[in-house]
This record gives sequence, structure tokens and C-alpha cells, in this order.
Amino acid sequence: MSSAGTQVFVARLAGTTVFDPLGDQVGRVRDVVVLVRSKGAPRAVGLVVEVPGRRRVFLPLTRVTSIDAGQVISTGLLNMRRFEQRAMETLAVGELFDRTVEMVDGSGPVTIEDVSIEKQRTGDWRVNKLFVRRAGGGKGTLGLRRRGHTQVVDVDAVTGLADVSASQGAALLLEAYDGLKPAALADVLHDLGMNRRNEVAGALDNDRLADVLEELPGDDQVSILTSLDTGRAADVLEAMQPDDAADLLHELPDAQAAELLGLMEPDEAKDVRRLLAYDENTAGGMMTTEPVILSPETPIAAAMAHVRRADLSPALASMVFVVRPPLETPTGRFLGVVHFQKMLREPPHEPLGSVLDTDVEHVTTDAPLGRVARILAAYNLLALPVLDSERRLLGVVSVDDALDHMLPADWRESDDTDSTRNEVARG
Repeated sequence: MSSAGTQVFVARLAGTTVFDPLGDQVGRVRDVVVLVRSKGAPRAVGLVVEVPGRRRVFLPLTRVTSIDAGQVISTGLLNMRRFEQRAMETLAVGELFDRTVEMVDGSGPVTIEDVSIEKQRTGDWRVNKLFVRRAGGGKGTLGLRRRGHTQVVDVDAVTGLADVSASQGAALLLEAYDGLKPAALADVLHDLGMNRRNEVAGALDNDRLADVLEELPGDDQVSILTSLDTGRAADVLEAMQPDDAADLLHELPDAQAAELLGLMEPDEAKDVRRLLAYDENTAGGMMTTEPVILSPETPIAAAMAHVRRADLSPALASMVFVVRPPLETPTGRFLGVVHFQKMLREPPHEPLGSVLDTDVEHVTTDAPLGRVARILAAYNLLALPVLDSERRLLGVVSVDDALDHMLPADWRESDDTDSTRNEVARG
């Protein structure tokens, strides 16, 4: 039981497993929701818990019976409605970590690296301590910049905790969420305020940011991309899948999209320009130009190595597209596909041309979304080739591409869970 006087540092709490009263795991702590007030100590009101399906829900601290030994025990049922941050709420990891505040005693600025919450006799949880780091103290004997010393201070020893415009980095937040898949990190960013979201996104490297952007709603994508300088924005677009980059550019004003295309490497921009020429809800507008494309002479063993690429989605890894040279879209004549399961059953030295499925369905670039979806469903396909009149492969529509266009624009945020649980006020 978490008794009065229990003190917990948030950095240690993040990632902790949450169990129900029966001992079943229900999720992991991702953040702590804090109410920062102009007077008095900030109050911690609940935990943001990630449950299966990447859903982030709110667990009131009044429903937490124990926090110890690397685990959180809750009582009752979790409200499975997606967590939505309210105007007066602050996320400890997402918005307080890395924030620069001033010491009340006039000794200068410090950066918050951790926050401690403590349970009161009333049952409330208060923010009572801050783990802070002072600014660096010049350079050492080897010419390396010294990191400032750290200390634990009372929360009322600093000022500016509620200042959302305060200087803030992102290193500690990204460290707390290190190892998350792009889709999960995208959920974290989506839950942050716009300014903080843009700060954190800007701290990611180009490849990581590209992966995360592909998982975000369109308005978040636009906000983040336009917050970057144009040179870096072009680099991030280059790192994205061409179809995702084209979808994002569709959301920008024509002049801005043209400027970014002009800054991209010509080879990278070529595929994106081609996709932009098609209507968004046609096979041409949905397709990716970078599936696994190989010649008929390629041994199965070599093809298996290609589909093991880490950057390849499961849908695109389900089959290899076999064509005559050239092997880049638009390719030479399309010959057929070889399914992943077929490759598993055949000798590794056999060439792809000997195990071709030549009877696979295909569409042209003007095929509407409905036709693409019907073919994918009717033939149990995960990817569908898009050919021109000369049977050259132009690209591939994967099932996830089709779903992205079929679902409502806000599907990533919507919550259609049929829940009979009562929402608990965060008071």
C-alpha cells in the first residue's frame, strides 16, 4: 500500500508495469499528469498508461493502491477511453523534463531532469522535489565542456515552472521513450501541445523523424514539417517513403510544396513528383514506388535477404515483384510475383523465374479506391501491382495504404471502444 509520505521520482516510474488487483498486467506507465498552479505546490492527479493496442489511457492516482518494487497496482477497471490532455494539465515527462527555470535565490537558471511526487496524508499526491542541473561550468583540461552539477531542490525553490514558453530541450524525454516503435512515439508526440511536439520532433534525427511522421495525423505532420527550416524539411521528406511524402506535400500550399521539392535530391524528388500527379484516392496516388523488385534470374536466397530489410513493412515483404530490367519504377515488363510463403517452400538456389505466380491481379493508376479495396479483399492480397498499358510496373498499393485512405481522416485519434466504465473526474 502506498502510505502517506511515499515519494516517487517520475523518471523511475516511467515504463513501470501496471497490474490490476488480480495481478494481471494491464499496461505500462508513460507519464504523470500534473496540475501546475500559480500558488502552492503542483498536484499530481494521474498516470498516463499505455495499454495493448498502443492506446494511452488515464489512470487517476486515487485508483493506485501501491507504487513500489518497479510496479504499480491499480484498483478497479481502467477507463479505456483515449487520454486527452486538458488545458490545465501538464505532462511531467513530456513537458517538465528539460525545462529551464530560475532559482528563487537568484543563483541562476537550472534545467529540470526529474520530478518527485509524494503522497500526502489527505491521499493527494504533490510535486515536492525537483532534480535539477545547473548550467555547465566552462571547459575541462581536455577541452571538453563540463556538465553543470546536479542537486535536489524543493519545488518552491524555483520559479517559472508554469511558463510554457520557457526554454526547453528534448533529450530527457527522448531518453525516457527510447526504444519505442515509430507508431508508439507518434502517439506520444500527438498527446503533447503543439509547441512541445515541434520541439521534440525537431530533436529527432532525420530517419527517425521520417518514420514518426508517417504515423501521425495530417495536421500534426504539417505542423512539424513547417516548424523545421526548409533545408531540413526537405531532408526529412527524402527519408520518408515516396507515397507518404507525396501525401504530406498534398497538405501544403502549392508554393511551399514546390519549394521543398526543389530542395530535395533530384532522384528522391522524381518519384514524389510522379505520385503528386495522380489523384490521392486512386491507385496512382496511393501506391509506393519502392517495393521489392527483382529480376527473374535472382536466386530465392537473395530474394529472402531483400524481404528481411528492416525498413520494409510486413505488407510489402509478403511478395517480390519480378520484372525485366530496368528494376526501378517504371520498370521493364512485369512478369509476375513470388509470394513469401512460396519462397520458404522452394530450394534457395532456384531462380525466381521458375516459381512465378503469373496470374496475379493488377490495376492501372486511375483505378479508384473502391476497386483497389475490393481486389485486395477478394484475392486475399497484402499488396497489389500497378501497371501501365505496356505492363510496366509503376508501383504497388499495399493494404495499409488502402486502409489509410478508407478510414476517416481522424482515425488515429478516434475512440470507438464500447465501454461501460464511468469516467473518473481528474479533479
